[in-house]
Amino acid sequence: MQLFWLEQSGAAIAYSKIAPGDSFRQHTYAGHVWAIAKPNGDYLAIFQADTEPRIALIDGSTPARAAPRGGGGGGGAGRSPDGSKRIAFRDHNAILNRGDNETPITTNGSESSYYEGGVFWSPNSASAVFFRTAPGEKRKIHIVESSPRDQVQPKLRTFDYEKPGDRLDHPKPVLWRDGELIEIDDSLFPNPWPSRRVEWAPDSRSFILVYNQRGHQLMRVVRVDAQTGQSKLIIEEKTDTFIDYTNKIVRHFLWDTEEIVWMSERSGWNHLYLFDMKTGELKNPITQGQWVVRGVDRVDAEKRQIWFRAGGIHPAQDPYHVHYCRVDFDGSNLTILTQGDGTHTVSYSPNGQWMLDVYSRVDLPPVTELRRASDGSLVMEIERADASELIAEGWKPPVRFVAKGRDGQTDIYGILFFPMNHDPTKKYPVIENVYAGPQGSHVRKNFAINDMRQSLAELGFIVVQADGMGTSNRSKAFHDVCFKNLADAGFPDRIAWLRAAAQQYPSIDLNRVGIYGGSAGGQNALGGMLLHGDFYKAAVADCGCHDNRMDKVWWNEQWMGYPLGEHYDQQSNVTLAPKLQGKLLLMVGELDNNVDPASTMQVVNALIRADKDFELLVMPGIGHGTYGTPYGRRRLMDFFVRSLWNAEPRAAGETNRNTEN
Repeated sequence: MQLFWLEQSGAAIAYSKIAPGDSFRQHTYAGHVWAIAKPNGDYLAIFQADTEPRIALIDGSTPARAAPRGGGGGGGAGRSPDGSKRIAFRDHNAILNRGDNETPITTNGSESSYYEGGVFWSPNSASAVFFRTAPGEKRKIHIVESSPRDQVQPKLRTFDYEKPGDRLDHPKPVLWRDGELIEIDDSLFPNPWPSRRVEWAPDSRSFILVYNQRGHQLMRVVRVDAQTGQSKLIIEEKTDTFIDYTNKIVRHFLWDTEEIVWMSERSGWNHLYLFDMKTGELKNPITQGQWVVRGVDRVDAEKRQIWFRAGGIHPAQDPYHVHYCRVDFDGSNLTILTQGDGTHTVSYSPNGQWMLDVYSRVDLPPVTELRRASDGSLVMEIERADASELIAEGWKPPVRFVAKGRDGQTDIYGILFFPMNHDPTKKYPVIENVYAGPQGSHVRKNFAINDMRQSLAELGFIVVQADGMGTSNRSKAFHDVCFKNLADAGFPDRIAWLRAAAQQYPSIDLNRVGIYGGSAGGQNALGGMLLHGDFYKAAVADCGCHDNRMDKVWWNEQWMGYPLGEHYDQQSNVTLAPKLQGKLLLMVGELDNNVDPASTMQVVNALIRADKDFELLVMPGIGHGTYGTPYGRRRLMDFFVRSLWNAEPRAAGETNRNTEN
């Protein structure tokens, strides 16, 4: 089997091959999506990483997942729904196959403007949409595998990798109908972020495109008449900052009633709206208030109800706790189905009458309840996990802590890990685990006992994590702080939070503060040292995207904007490297195909030019995330013991031991 990391753009990045009967451990960050595929490419499983380790057992008993429905004809398959014909592509052109007969559809394709799929057939098989693409520049990255297992000599690895500012593929939809090409009016979608999705109306008379303009500040739902090729604007979203197209887009087409369920932050909070598909008129908000929709689980067109997840809907609870709800299309009868003070995961019975609700907090073991799906009423508590024996042995759950952010008004939520032998009369260095990627919120909310940060705390540290402004799942204004401003990374909020924590927990020593993170967190960790060196004294920066021009295009243009401006250079850790003070360990895997390893090496070059002292660990054979390995984890821990305790982590002559257990 092949393990793939799925980028939010949809690209599948190959990681490791796993033989039948083998087990494999993959380092990941919470929220990353992974897929297991058979040799023929069929997916066996797709799963999203949580904040704690999970086990996936692939036993082959579950049917392979089907590809997503493409709206009437299956994107990319090429064959019409009635099976009578097929559109294929050869020599840059489109070809129609009917049995053994082959007819050119186009003849003007070239390397600089070629025809391609996917192919989206109308339900009646009379029409199809495919694409004519002006290709981008096809940037490639080259990395060297210094120590391959199957040979002595190194290997060169090359892969496609688009970066911010690159010329990207420019696909334009092409409409074929009854043997002729119909010119499509593309005035409403002139500069698309590359997307090749089409949704046909059941009557085959029109189709819908969702246009995301490069720069992610304009999104449109456009309906195209299949007879004339004329385009009509249905929904338009505009913003001066960004539309979170990778995480906050719901578009559910209700063809029987000609309506669209649409997700938007136009009110300042992430909510659902009902639009008239014919006129584009907003019929009504479906949800509203100072809370956010976190996702849609089910749209019941017959009952005109939506089942969704929400955050902040219980005002007295942590706003990041996920709760399950139901609401009618007209916005009435909002029913909060879960109540317990914690973050929830719900599974529904096959008949839809019952729900199994499991909730927990970092300081509350899981509680499992059976509830009625009709109104969320409690039928019975099935199980309440008991951690008393664990606590009796000295284990401590993380402590939840809330304090005001930079504005003195906004609540910032975080957690603190204390060592089991914590003495409140003594002072302890602090280590912040940072990941300020705007695509989500990152502080763990559910109960777990296996956490690297607790292991780190046992070395004599207080380890903390908080979500500052610029991260997601709060208001739009909270999120917008990151726009063209990734270097901010919420530091003013988290530093204020830490100072407040030190007031409540005097054993926190703010004169000895370290910070570590990986990927975007690696960028943040080093950025903390460069921009807040008076506060942070030591940092471990792993696999960081230290210059947002060096990292993948979809993630960085989403938050830093397009076209590229001076702010990219001004916020680069390479540019800021001469500001380094304190102790720094840079870590990177030589085979990182997520964040270009050259991003770390460019920081190394800048630090050398500035005559700065630092440590560098390059790990052969390792991809994205080196402190997820036993050796990398030990090096991180040793670094902080030496830097913040000014002590050797082991007695003289004692053998190094990894931290696997």
